[in-house]
Amino acid sequence: MDPVITRRFLPWVVATALFMEQLDSTIVNTGIPAMAVSLGTTPLSLKAVVTSYILSLAVCIPASGWLAERYGSRRVFLTAVALFTLSSVLCGLAVNAPMLVAARVPQGIAAAMMMPVGRMAIVRTFPKGDLLRAMNFVIIPALLGPLLGPTVGGLIVHWLSWRDIFFVNVPVGLIALWFGHRHMPDYRNDQPPPFDLRGLLLFGSGAALLSWLLEIFGEHGLNAGQVVPPLLLSLGLLGAYGWHAQRVPHPLLRLSLLRTRTYRISVLGGFVTRLGVGGMPFLLPLLYQLGLGLPAWQSGLLMMPAAAAAMGMKLISSAMLRRFGYRQVLVVNTVLVAGTIACYALVGPGTPITVIVLLGLLMGLFNSLQFSSMNSMAYADIAERDTPMASTLASTLQQMSMSFGLACGSLVTGLYLAGLPQGDAGAVRGALHHAFLTLAVLTLVSSLTFRALRPEDGESISRGAG
Repeated sequence: MDPVITRRFLPWVVATALFMEQLDSTIVNTGIPAMAVSLGTTPLSLKAVVTSYILSLAVCIPASGWLAERYGSRRVFLTAVALFTLSSVLCGLAVNAPMLVAARVPQGIAAAMMMPVGRMAIVRTFPKGDLLRAMNFVIIPALLGPLLGPTVGGLIVHWLSWRDIFFVNVPVGLIALWFGHRHMPDYRNDQPPPFDLRGLLLFGSGAALLSWLLEIFGEHGLNAGQVVPPLLLSLGLLGAYGWHAQRVPHPLLRLSLLRTRTYRISVLGGFVTRLGVGGMPFLLPLLYQLGLGLPAWQSGLLMMPAAAAAMGMKLISSAMLRRFGYRQVLVVNTVLVAGTIACYALVGPGTPITVIVLLGLLMGLFNSLQFSSMNSMAYADIAERDTPMASTLASTLQQMSMSFGLACGSLVTGLYLAGLPQGDAGAVRGALHHAFLTLAVLTLVSSLTFRALRPEDGESISRGAG
């Protein structure tokens, strides 16, 4: 493959697959009621359609790095895209709930391969001076998916059929396969380490149990007696993996990479940041529909400015990081993100639509800069030989942080809404305002994480980004 051509088209390959995955992870929730009617079951019983996907994703992401080293990034990535596309067809053709749930499991497994392997290929293909530009392009689908998923899903269910929620992946998947076949490089390890099966059992079962708890959290009236035992079990399994990883030469996830300061701050700082930011896709539709009384289609349209701004930020983020450096950008930008979240606590029935659109634009701009900065800085001091493991570990923690963020938004909102009379828009709006302020404080606290950076950190990436 011509390296110049590969660098030109590889970001498109990864972005297309990532967009398909991110869109699918949020679009399905909208279609659950229609699916239940069509399949003759209840919406609650179809919760497994979502949880089966999340669980298979959580379990299999840690294995993606080893698979790419053993079988090659090209083969694993293309197989994952093909499996995701085929599974989407099977989901759309499902005639009952068990068949639908069964088809979602391989779809989650495929998604677990696409994201880390695609990111690993990007990091290994581009020199550090060009990495920020590539990351800026690839990060956009991760920002657009959660924002567009509910809107697109609602439109599809309203105008077409719930089955088209899954069929929409087919043309995107075929495009990703065509692009990937032509431009995905084949990185592999001729002498891969032995597979850490015990590590997969410990970490996979712990992560799956924790992801399941977070997925159902806030949606069922679970008491402490029901939540605490599985929570302690999941934490115990994850702790056992941490003990195991320190005592084997080739662990499933090499936690020692977190000793690299810039990698640790980027990955763990991003984890904390998503606790606040991750709740916004959950809170904003509630504010627009319950607090302001807007119909679902208008609520969906109000999510679009953030998506547009996220795409626009990639044009200026490289220059900003080159001018101010990662430390200053991340510390200041995290405060700006928190301030924007807090501003939503002022939105009410009398707020002009232009102000709401402006807030959406600011949120999209700041979020785009935040995540492209964190994701690119993570690899500033990572050696090329450690890239597959670093990508796998970062992807695993990112997936867990997304679950934590949504659960945090759900928990905070539930606490403030508890005991309020149903149908009282003013009371609901007040509770949501308090929830926005709480998430803003969480985000603000996360800015302290990035103060541990040094002014020169990430210069190997930012100085080369032109």
